[in-house]
Amino acid sequence: MAAITASLFVFLTTELMPIGLLTPLSESLGVSVGAAGLMVTAQGVAAGLGVPFLVAWTCRVNRRRLLTALLAVLALGNLVTSVAPTYPLILGTRLIMGFASGVFWAIGVSMAMRIVPERHANRAAAVVMSGISIATVVGIPLGTLLESATDWRTTFLIWAGLSALVFLAVALTVPSLPSANAVPVRQVFELPVRNVPLRVVLVMVALFVLGHFGAYTFVRPYLEEHASASAGFVTVVLIVFGVGGAIGNFVGGQTVNRSLRGSFVGGGLALVGALVMLLALGAHGAGVIAAMALWGLAFGVVQLSQINMTLAAAPETFEAAMSLNTMAYNTCIALGALAGGLLADHTGVSGVVWLGIVLVALAVTLRATTGRRPPRTPAAG
Repeated sequence: MAAITASLFVFLTTELMPIGLLTPLSESLGVSVGAAGLMVTAQGVAAGLGVPFLVAWTCRVNRRRLLTALLAVLALGNLVTSVAPTYPLILGTRLIMGFASGVFWAIGVSMAMRIVPERHANRAAAVVMSGISIATVVGIPLGTLLESATDWRTTFLIWAGLSALVFLAVALTVPSLPSANAVPVRQVFELPVRNVPLRVVLVMVALFVLGHFGAYTFVRPYLEEHASASAGFVTVVLIVFGVGGAIGNFVGGQTVNRSLRGSFVGGGLALVGALVMLLALGAHGAGVIAAMALWGLAFGVVQLSQINMTLAAAPETFEAAMSLNTMAYNTCIALGALAGGLLADHTGVSGVVWLGIVLVALAVTLRATTGRRPPRTPAAG
């Protein structure tokens, strides 16, 4: 269980690491901040678009063996990133790493649920998902802190070593897990056609992720421009966001059992409020910290809610539903970063925050106005 949670930690921190390093990356590589954001886009595109095919094509591969292979790709990709002499090589490497990341997101939670007694399966899923909070509390801020103490290349080199350690932990501690409940590619894509609740959830996930990551990818440039933030202050702010996310994960773990719809709507409204607060108070340190704390808390609640809604909408086709969730989630991370980069380069970084407000509000509206919620089989509580 710990090894799978650690896997989520290294995959997520690697995917989102450039968020805290955009400014030094752009300066070192001689590209714009928007172009540097494409490091998030490239990995998200691969993770999103490739996952349904890769999960189906590996349907007969033992899941422990598959996870170790994915971690090997991650470790090697971080190593190449740390020494790559050109920006195109970094983008190509991130693209390959994205394929590995996407497959992990589709199989990781189900692996955790299978290695414990059935009565503890939901709790196991919640524990693994806590790796998201750990990544936001520790991983991304730690990457920013390491970069300020060394440089961004050393940061990715350290993450290569960490990925290798997690590779060893999985190989040595996770039991053999033959593939189960795998679904052919054609049936994967037929799921949202036949399953209306799943289709609604996927649209909500797309809107939420586009809005959240479109804004969050450019937090550092926004704070540097509007609050004259130093690298140290950005690190503090990211830690505050992560702590808020951990609290939100705990709060969501309690509320999703009572109302999945209410948890998503309430968390989404809080996220919109946090972005409005950031626009209004973004020039003041205390206001920034308050806004980022609320943003993190709201994200934790919404994140756990949408995972539970996905599982509840398609409990009998677990890996297939998660592969579609991963496709929507990671593709929209990429598209959000791309749209945010275009806005940042042409209208200023404030436009990226407005993008987040509009899209998250649309996700909340969809959830609040759709019909009867799917049956609840929450993965937390």
